[in-house]
Amino acid sequence: MQEAADFKVRHNESRHRFEIDLEDGALALLAYLPRDRTLNLVHTEVPAPWEGRGIAARLAQAAMEYAREAGFTVIPSCPYVQEYLRHHREYMALVDPSFARIFHSRG
Repeated sequence: MQEAADFKVRHNESRHRFEIDLEDGALALLAYLPRDRTLNLVHTEVPAPWEGRGIAARLAQAAMEYAREAGFTVIPSCPYVQEYLRHHREYMALVDPSFARIFHSRG
């Protein structure tokens, strides 16, 4: 079984998502909507048999690193991404200022 560090994230720009191909042929993804210099991170999906193995975190990390390198801001519409950011404050500077309030209202 693959370990979290072994998962290779692919940025599929044409489909607006970050993807991981899993051993059984399944696909995990983090979808986004691009707008100007912003990525609206809208949905994270990991097949049930693969949950709890750090796959969603790898996808979120890849999205954040891409945004940082490209000079984008992010809108964390996806609840998983919001939770990821609560635990990975090093990426908070990437959050679009108009959405940063969600992190102050819930701790």
